[in-house]
Amino acid sequence: MDSSKKRKLIEPKPIKYDLQDVTEPNLYEELFDYDQVCKISFDNVTFPMELPANFWITDTTFRDGQQARPPYTVNQIVSIFDMLHKLGGPNGVIRQSEFFLYSPTDREAVEKCLERNYRFPEVTGWIRAVKADFKLVKEIGLKETGILTSASDYHIFLKLKKSRREAMNSYLEIVRAALDEGIVPRCHLEDITRADFYGFIIPFVQELMKLSAESGIPIKIRACDTMGYGVPFVEAALPRSVPKLIHGLIYDGGVPSEQLEWHGHNDFHKVLVNGTSAWLYGCSAVNGTVLGFGERTGNPPIEGLIIDYISLFGSDNGVDTTVITDVGDYFRKEIKAQIPDNYPFVGAEFNTTRAGIHADGVTKDERIYNIFNTDKLLKRPLGVTITNVSGTAGIAHWVNTTLRLKGEERIDKRNPGIVTLYQWVSEQYNNGRTTGIANEEMVEQAKTALPEYFA
Repeated sequence: MDSSKKRKLIEPKPIKYDLQDVTEPNLYEELFDYDQVCKISFDNVTFPMELPANFWITDTTFRDGQQARPPYTVNQIVSIFDMLHKLGGPNGVIRQSEFFLYSPTDREAVEKCLERNYRFPEVTGWIRAVKADFKLVKEIGLKETGILTSASDYHIFLKLKKSRREAMNSYLEIVRAALDEGIVPRCHLEDITRADFYGFIIPFVQELMKLSAESGIPIKIRACDTMGYGVPFVEAALPRSVPKLIHGLIYDGGVPSEQLEWHGHNDFHKVLVNGTSAWLYGCSAVNGTVLGFGERTGNPPIEGLIIDYISLFGSDNGVDTTVITDVGDYFRKEIKAQIPDNYPFVGAEFNTTRAGIHADGVTKDERIYNIFNTDKLLKRPLGVTITNVSGTAGIAHWVNTTLRLKGEERIDKRNPGIVTLYQWVSEQYNNGRTTGIANEEMVEQAKTALPEYFA
């Protein structure tokens, strides 16, 4: 990428970084003392954000997403794939979806999804760094595949038992094999947030970009925060700073933004903000899964990425946010997945209030206690769960929401029927009840207290 054209500035020529083929692994033990919580170091070097003009989401629900739960059936995969297509819209906000290719079920699912003939999301594969695996990619007719290229010395020395030079040469050999077949290779830099950035990552990436230029095939780079060590702070030091990783891959590695992708994990509760940070500092693609299901603590939840995308893009760009609710309903009813009630955007009670003072505010104007128009954007009207702290305002709001009463139709909290319901609720808790009151219970009582509305 010629960043001088984009920024209208004279930029220095890129530095050629040579591989540092060390004899002992650099494990950054000052940061990653195994017997302590890992440390975040800061170098206070900063630079401006550079959100790409075009950025998007990629999906790994059917690859990483299946490493943390029972496998999806073929029909379930196709149904979820259909929802991803509708959710991302015609402009490809969800641009690609990644699949395993090893089992007969994997391949059947890929074939069924390819039969949909959707432009978005494009079906891509994932293979090990093994030449024989390209046969699977070619047989099924995919144009792009991910390739595992483990990047940290934890993996190179301790898992692969290789030197950096041996690892890099083996990876480059696999990439050349992909290029010979006309397949776009997507190199997954596993464990980048514990890798020697200028001793291995940049020399390797520069070689990849050289091959890309020679072949005319856009080799892609996926920066994988495999253990969730990444942090979103530009002032943090490498290898943990997501902004510095992205900035370095672009300006020192020579990777165009549109060939760069971020893949994170949620071990330290930073998976979504790290993905958003990657966008903000120049990465075009952020990889996620439906509901965040993924290895160990999971990946960026696609529904969260969708909301952040709209926030950054400034419009929905064809996204259908109501599909987020369809996804949640499908996972609960068809897949029998356990989704916490307070899970953002999808949980059964994510926009439900219990406190009477909140309900009183919502009665006056729901914008006071609702994040946005959840009824319009997610097909989820603001709800109230009745408890001992709901008060007459909470009960009135429950009635109005249940009956979908608007404007002048709404029942006031001083209505005698509302007061009767409040007295019944108070009696429940005065007699020792400790649980919330189910909708079904409230409906039965409302039929008596407000018969003209609940006949």
